[in-house]
Amino acid sequence: MSTQVMTDSAEARIYLSGQRGYTGLDWFRSWHTFNFGTYQAEERTPLGALQVLNDDTLAPEASLGMTLEQGTEAMIIPLAGGLHYRLTTGQTGFASPGEILHLSAQAGGYELMNPYPNTLINFLQVWVTNPEAQEQTLTQPVDLTVMNTFHSLHQADYSGKTRAFMGKYEGRTQSCYSVSQPDCSLFFFVIEGAFEVQDRLLESRDGLSLKQCGVVEFEALSSHALLLMIETED
Repeated sequence: MSTQVMTDSAEARIYLSGQRGYTGLDWFRSWHTFNFGTYQAEERTPLGALQVLNDDTLAPEASLGMTLEQGTEAMIIPLAGGLHYRLTTGQTGFASPGEILHLSAQAGGYELMNPYPNTLINFLQVWVTNPEAQEQTLTQPVDLTVMNTFHSLHQADYSGKTRAFMGKYEGRTQSCYSVSQPDCSLFFFVIEGAFEVQDRLLESRDGLSLKQCGVVEFEALSSHALLLMIETED
């Protein structure tokens, strides 16, 4: 991979899948990339406004309640199986793989439910703090059959300070991303497969944060590799 557009001053930190925090119950498993609940580690503090990235598995017909204590934009990304959701306002709905569930609120909570009688479901929860968050719920389709490109996980009129993208790539496909503002940080999270990002190998469920990075190149090392990228202000 070429490194011509990489900045030598980029500050990087790798978050290995096997070193994440863990919460385990009979009906629920959660892996925490950043500090969450009772998992608190000095090297796992939030990255700017990006506070939470949890990799959750929910047992058949089980439900999980979450509480938001400040202005937050939550993205729920179903990976295996769909899920029902219920807000404290009483609103309900369903999100399937290939859709992003956006829940925005100043405070309150939501419940996620596995509707299947015999099947586990797996999903990501991403929380970004936003003091100006407005009450909003949106289910957004993401067409990952269009490969080798990043798809925005926000609507065209989105005005938030944090941007998120997801893309599925063929093996040996190279691409790059330019930060929109000099003071922004990037977080890459490999959902499936393997990637090389700024000359660092990332495998499934590994993460990488980059600060002062300018333009970053990355390369998919396996077929149908799936990558999540979040840009956030420090």
